[in-house]
Amino acid sequence: MSRKITYMLARILKMNYFKMFKIAGAVSKKCDKSFVGVVKDMVHCGMKYQAGYYDYQEFEFYNLNEAQRETYLTRGKNNAIIIKYNDKEYMPVFDDKIAFNKKFNDFLNRDWLDLDETEFEEFRSFTEKHPVIMAKPADGVGGIGVEKYNTADYKDLRALYEGLKKKKQNLIETFIIQHPDMNVLYDRSVNTMRMFTFCKDGKGCFLQAVLKIGNGGVVDNFSSGGMYTFVEDNGVVEVPAIDKEDKLYEKHPITGTDIIGFRVPMFEEAVELVKKAAEVVPQVGYVGWDVGISENGPVIIEGNSFPGVFQKRASLSKDKTGIIPKYRQYMDI
Repeated sequence: MSRKITYMLARILKMNYFKMFKIAGAVSKKCDKSFVGVVKDMVHCGMKYQAGYYDYQEFEFYNLNEAQRETYLTRGKNNAIIIKYNDKEYMPVFDDKIAFNKKFNDFLNRDWLDLDETEFEEFRSFTEKHPVIMAKPADGVGGIGVEKYNTADYKDLRALYEGLKKKKQNLIETFIIQHPDMNVLYDRSVNTMRMFTFCKDGKGCFLQAVLKIGNGGVVDNFSSGGMYTFVEDNGVVEVPAIDKEDKLYEKHPITGTDIIGFRVPMFEEAVELVKKAAEVVPQVGYVGWDVGISENGPVIIEGNSFPGVFQKRASLSKDKTGIIPKYRQYMDI
């Protein structure tokens, strides 16, 4: 049985049909198409393009012809890339944040501690040098469990030390002071980029960059209230940002800063950084790197060996073309 058929069968068994029909109803109303017709088209796209109902809605498959649909990276196609190019034996180093920091220490450009290997006196010395810290669980995802601490606010530093260990926030990192231009965009979180690379014949290749922006919270994650947009190869944003409520923003709703036209500082340096990092574990060929732009240059925060699917929706794309043509310049898909 082919991987494509296996994937589709698994999706059919796990599918939330209530959500599927809800999305179909919304699309039907939006496009003035019959509900049954939309459902049939969803099934067709699922079978032919491995597009789930979220793909169908997010990338506006209902507004695309067959040739245009072929250019879009769906979750099924993304899974196939990961299976083909990311060796499971080497992927755990990306799943554990502490293991990742050890492997990619030369690309972090900041100090950090593993509390499991750190005595209190070393922690105290670290906080004297870096009074503001970020604490993270080693296996956290989506920004869950990530907290910022100003250690000067704690009279009992040992109690903080023991509390962090109890909460399994064992990865301690210096707080990234981001570039002033990124602060203008939004200053309560580090606004990071998800930068995608592919390692071809041992050489790192840059694929695309997504700019994640905080919106009311201290992290920029989409799942935690943030939003995202796309950075062109020249480092400039040309389309609005989108949040999980599907709202589009040409300006930041809190700071009022223009999102369209925003130029990411030190973008070229960030591209070179992730291209070099991609060559460290070539057995994991397809990686999404989270990169911050500090006042001293780009820093890698973490790497994702199961990167998500990001591409401009049809209504934001000039030619209604997805990311696959660019990916095919580097990989066989």
